[in-house]
Amino acid sequence: MPKMKTHKGIKKRVKVTATGKIKFHRHNKGHLQSHKSGNRRRRLRGTTTITGPYATKMVTLLGPGAR
Repeated sequence: MPKMKTHKGIKKRVKVTATGKIKFHRHNKGHLQSHKSGNRRRRLRGTTTITGPYATKMVTLLGPGAR
């Protein structure tokens, strides 16, 4: 059985916290913000977490060293 490889795209975009949650930056904040509302831009600021089955899938893609 070959070794499990880390998914490099996920590795660059997310981080696993000590409690096992996935922390990431929201998208749509790179450019073209003049037509977006202030409320929307504030919501996109900072980081947020993913929990549940989708987070489990990401931890699997990150490999055994991510936990």
